[in-house]
Amino acid sequence: MVLRPALHFTARQHWLNDPNGLVYAGGRYHLFYQHNPRANHHGYLSWGHATSPDLLHWQEHEVALPWRQGHDVYSGSAVVDRHNTSGLGQPGDPHPPVVAMYTGNGDHHQAQYLALSRDGGAHWAFVGPAAVLDEHKQDFRDPKTFWHAATAQWISVVAHPNERQIGVYGSPDLRRWTRLSLFGPAGAVAGIWEVPDLFALPGEDGDLLWVMKVDVFAGGPQGGTGAQYWVGTFDGAVFTPSQPARWADWGKDFYAAITYSDLPQGPARAVWLAWMNAWDYANDLPTHPWRGALTLPRELGLVRSAGQWALTQQPLRELTALRDQGQRLDSGQTFSFSAGQALDLALTLPEGAEVHFGSDAGQEATLSVRAGHLRLTRPAPAGLAGFAGTFMAPLPAGAEEEVRVMLDTCSLEVFAAGGQVSFTSLLLPAQPITRLTLRGAWGQVWRLRATLPA
Repeated sequence: MVLRPALHFTARQHWLNDPNGLVYAGGRYHLFYQHNPRANHHGYLSWGHATSPDLLHWQEHEVALPWRQGHDVYSGSAVVDRHNTSGLGQPGDPHPPVVAMYTGNGDHHQAQYLALSRDGGAHWAFVGPAAVLDEHKQDFRDPKTFWHAATAQWISVVAHPNERQIGVYGSPDLRRWTRLSLFGPAGAVAGIWEVPDLFALPGEDGDLLWVMKVDVFAGGPQGGTGAQYWVGTFDGAVFTPSQPARWADWGKDFYAAITYSDLPQGPARAVWLAWMNAWDYANDLPTHPWRGALTLPRELGLVRSAGQWALTQQPLRELTALRDQGQRLDSGQTFSFSAGQALDLALTLPEGAEVHFGSDAGQEATLSVRAGHLRLTRPAPAGLAGFAGTFMAPLPAGAEEEVRVMLDTCSLEVFAAGGQVSFTSLLLPAQPITRLTLRGAWGQVWRLRATLPA
């Protein structure tokens, strides 16, 4: 028995994968996502659409950008064109144009196309039949587009998957694009590269640094898909890393993360979310009528660690408003809760500590600390290859023992070392998880109010 999450976004029915077009427009947070509106497998790719007032409570809408014969609507991003550089806005429009740049896939050819909303992201239309960025290749995808104020131009980073490279392109108007540079190959190259992102974050001294994130289809920290990143500089044309690649998440189920555009807090806040899944088994997960979930939104930062910059991730701060009154947990204690109840745990996990997650069918997962590593052990339903096992994440030397754990029916998101280590894992319990037991660990637990329909 697998329950729909209480907090993590899933489509009402059918397939979901990469988040797309994350943008704040028209007074709402918009979430688009790769979606098959016909079935529970990858195909007929379209942009599903949901909106939220707070990044917590989501309302699903009709498909925004539908598949059409010979034209899959693959991943991309969206921006608010505040100064109408594209010329796509019209006099009298209630909002500045919101422009999506996405990969059109068809007939062994991928290129980048535009779509437009003139009412703050509520309704969408394709912009003409022609691509705006075309390298005449079979694999060329996943544009992440943003305005670069220092050089007064739009920038888009686009994956050249097979070459393990990211193209950096510039445009004055979102319609005419020039290649500025190529980044890579670098870091992990065992699998093709996909879903890049390039964004600025303040360092501890307030200076802006740039982060390039790239997903890999194979060779991730647990052997399959994964997300790597570099910290460095960007001059409006070239990204230059200042240190080697690091893993953004050490779990088995974190892919295709992208950051939100045009947040109302401006550059002072960066938020992303990812597809909570792995291609090893994504098409075979035993869920119905939905298949595929997204992570909780995460706030991003940078800290110095062992002489290098480390990306930090923490659950969205607004999630604490969903907590009930907290309860103390001590070693040896078992805490029981109802099926489908999401939990927020603030735990101290010293070396040797264990947290057991159980159901009426037995032990469903164990989180522990051994030899300086977080370890997650999970079983799997019969026949689901690649899911069961013990997965590990190294903890920085001298890291504090405080760990944040978000449990939501069929997933664990774990944040350690002040957010330097994130560890994302799906769970497929034989029965709903209804208890946890601490061994050598202690802390606090809060039940969380559900934000999505059951």
